[in-house]
Amino acid sequence: MVLNYGEKFVYETTNNMMQEDAAIKTFMKPQKSPPVSGEGQPLINVWLVEDNETFRNTVARALARVPFLKCAHRYPNAEEALEALEEGVLPDVVLLDVELPGMNGVEAVKRIKSLAPATDIIMLTVVDSHDKIFKAICAGASGYLLKTSPAENLVEAIREVHGGGAPMTPQVARSVLEMFSRLPASQEDYKLTEREQGILELMVSGLIKKEIADKLNLSYHTVDTHLRNIYTKLHVHTRTGAVAKALKERLF
Repeated sequence: MVLNYGEKFVYETTNNMMQEDAAIKTFMKPQKSPPVSGEGQPLINVWLVEDNETFRNTVARALARVPFLKCAHRYPNAEEALEALEEGVLPDVVLLDVELPGMNGVEAVKRIKSLAPATDIIMLTVVDSHDKIFKAICAGASGYLLKTSPAENLVEAIREVHGGGAPMTPQVARSVLEMFSRLPASQEDYKLTEREQGILELMVSGLIKKEIADKLNLSYHTVDTHLRNIYTKLHVHTRTGAVAKALKERLF
């Protein structure tokens, strides 16, 4: 099956604000779909929270072409998404616009994580605002992607975050590192063991649980137990939150 992952979303902003025009164009030749890991792979349930109707529909069409993704829930604001969450419907991944009418994306991250701690959130933004990136990651966002990224990158980011990764464009990752590098080192002792410290360092370097297990010759279950202990000691709930805190407070 040939999927048109070459769709790219082009935005114009005015007055240096993160306000979007409905100027979204589709171009480039169709490309083959990324490999699917095994027949009958479970669907990844994706929600999209985005106020720009044109962009929302374009993303939904792109995701609909991917066999292992389901994007049946689409909302123009955070309030409607939160109402659905309160009814007990839990997504695997939420694509969340930073700039939303009413409740903004950063505040929505906190509310979503309180209702669905296991849900991964990828923030979508027109420009890489240092302040919003920092706040969203500390609030529990699992990744960050520029809306100008091609659709194939968005699909890969969903796959990556669902597998325990923390997807970011190079521009956004650089912004995060620059932000954290300007912060003072923490004086708090979180009483991490030597093993936990080592695993945290590997997380910061970008390794996911399976890769950490392979590198340290540990079982996946053992690494998972260590990660839960790390989260508890650092007072965070997600991998990205732990990495953000380690960088923010210069824990090593």
